[in-house]
Amino acid sequence: MRYKILMCCFLASFGTFAQIATDSTAEKMLLYQRSYGGWPQYHGDATNYDLAIDDARKKMLLADKNQGDATIDDKSTTLEIEYLINSFSKTQNKTYLNAACKGIDYLLKAQNKAGGWPQWYPDTKGYHTHITYNDQAMIDVMNIMKMAAYKIGAFASLPEQYAPKAKAAMENGIKCLLNTQYKQNGKLTAWCAQHDAQTLEPAKARMFELPSLSGNESVGIVRFLMQIEHPSEEIKTAIEAAVSWLDQVKIPDADVKFVDDPNGSKRKDRVLISAPGHTLWARFYDLETNRPIFVGRDSQVKYAIAEIEFERRSGYAYYGTWPYNLINKEYPAWVAKWGK
Repeated sequence: MRYKILMCCFLASFGTFAQIATDSTAEKMLLYQRSYGGWPQYHGDATNYDLAIDDARKKMLLADKNQGDATIDDKSTTLEIEYLINSFSKTQNKTYLNAACKGIDYLLKAQNKAGGWPQWYPDTKGYHTHITYNDQAMIDVMNIMKMAAYKIGAFASLPEQYAPKAKAAMENGIKCLLNTQYKQNGKLTAWCAQHDAQTLEPAKARMFELPSLSGNESVGIVRFLMQIEHPSEEIKTAIEAAVSWLDQVKIPDADVKFVDDPNGSKRKDRVLISAPGHTLWARFYDLETNRPIFVGRDSQVKYAIAEIEFERRSGYAYYGTWPYNLINKEYPAWVAKWGK
């Protein structure tokens, strides 16, 4: 009889254990997560979680757990946090929630005194320490903080202590956005892709990313600010100034055409063409003249995309339509809601 009771208890316990659901992608994310909470990129590319992890890669990931190479570049760390929290909601596997919490702890620790986030942390070499708006990196973090602060969707599963911490981090991040908005002769304009963490001035990153005003990253910042309920006058002023600047620097009647490389490579060249009725923006604008600039790996400023090397023309988005919907649709709706 006693044996039967013990067996029943064992089987019940085993059954409970066996019912813990898993998610194959989440399991891969656990392997990639660094011991201090963030996620890395290997070879400068976002992690492809569709790929299988063989024994050799698993061994490498376990050996690399303490590497100081975690980043917010290309949605690294922010993507994993959001995925893991959503996966917890579906599976109730607390391992995923704990990993997401550890990721948020990492982001909270990585925020600097100015309220901004560096592209890499704890690695502080070179431009890795700059406040990074490039490719919307800091805005991705701000969105995580917003969801955690207001318990949006699956983020309601977070332990109670995260909401006030995330709200404080988000408010400090907003102050950073306002404090880094660039002024030309005392007039607010937009933002650079990177800002110095100490001086808050526009800063250089890679050789072809010089201090300049961004026709791309500024859009993500404005969109985040426009989501704020009951915006202060300071926030309203920042939005209005940035949208005005983006409208001022548009390039009318132009488009980019992709053409075959005359040297026979598989990459497409980018050529600026006349296109009546079509509007473009440059990725980089001169800090004082607002003139579009183009920079190759020699860090020399050019004023035409044709003047930089083919490798950069074909490998980097120097032109785009990033602000179009913001100016023509989203901003008018925001004005109608909150007024100027």
